[in-house]
Amino acid sequence: MASRRLLVDVHTHVYLPRYANVLRGRSSVPRILKRANGDERLLILDHEHSGGRPVGSQYWDRDEKLKFMDRHGIDISIVSSANPWLDFLPASTAQTLAHDLNEDLESYCSTSPSISGSTMKRLFGFGLLPLVPDVSTQSLLDAVAQISSLSHIKGIIMGTKGVGKGLDDDALEPVWEALAKSGLVVFLHPHYGVDANAWGEKENGHVLPLALGFPFETTIATTRLILSGALDRHPTLRVLLAHSGGVLPQLSSRLASCIAHDPVVTSRLKHDARYYLGELYFDAVAYGAEELGFVSDVISRAECFSTPGASTKASLGKTDRALGSKHMLFGTDHPFFPPLTATDKWMSVVENLDAIDGVTGWGEVEKDRVRGGNAIELFNLSK
Repeated sequence: MASRRLLVDVHTHVYLPRYANVLRGRSSVPRILKRANGDERLLILDHEHSGGRPVGSQYWDRDEKLKFMDRHGIDISIVSSANPWLDFLPASTAQTLAHDLNEDLESYCSTSPSISGSTMKRLFGFGLLPLVPDVSTQSLLDAVAQISSLSHIKGIIMGTKGVGKGLDDDALEPVWEALAKSGLVVFLHPHYGVDANAWGEKENGHVLPLALGFPFETTIATTRLILSGALDRHPTLRVLLAHSGGVLPQLSSRLASCIAHDPVVTSRLKHDARYYLGELYFDAVAYGAEELGFVSDVISRAECFSTPGASTKASLGKTDRALGSKHMLFGTDHPFFPPLTATDKWMSVVENLDAIDGVTGWGEVEKDRVRGGNAIELFNLSK
């Protein structure tokens, strides 16, 4: 089977049974709460509306994941533990649990069925580092080494806090170095959003925190990573941004201009800020063709900004949307956002596939890359 025809989901989550049991044993957020009628509710954000969200076997049962994949024609999923990961645990507990969950995830993936007519497994994963305050550097490096030894774990999922102070924290420098050398992909995913006071007092459910808070959290965290110079020091580091990079593509030229006018940071980077967007990867979880096309344009012109302070005119007329497609990858965000009415298909799948199909300037070659070919290459799945 040609890899370009495979449909690969790079943004799909699981609460492994061991992790779910930890959440069941908690009395504060994050937790899984069992109600009087026997139903369970997942509460992972402060001030959860409506008592959290219904949670069931689709969150941890591998058969449910495979049924979802079959229903939507997904050949391979790169599964990641869902937020808030280990953020709420003391360092010693986080270290032990990360190790055990990585082993659990390897088993979850390695014993999964293979693609029909192939020896390639249908499930691969992103591992966990014990990224919590007070964790030792050696513990983090040991976790990188462990994950590197697991054949079906192809990267790590990382929140925006790092070990508590954000992704520009000097304490992460040895971790970036180890990850760059290992070849593991870093999947950067939000959890905390922005200050909840920004949402006001009117009841709007989860809409504002998820639709706006998560993308802005990703945008700020990625910008701090860029400004730290980590991408210059570790050019082989591969970072995949959730939710199509938040609003970083839309604000990248404004960011570059602010850097150029600020003596604190103007000489800190080797390249114009827009250049780094061509070094990053973006999931295609944007729900609209226009949005995906814009992100693709921004990626494709990144090389024009290899010099700090490059003129915007340098990029005019040189955008090739097809080039940008090489750094974009399909995702579903399963098992979140289930249908509210009876239906065989999830909107999060249908809308994101329709968006890929509808991008003007992408031919079938580019669309096949985004649907699966890019993931096959990025995660070395053909090996």
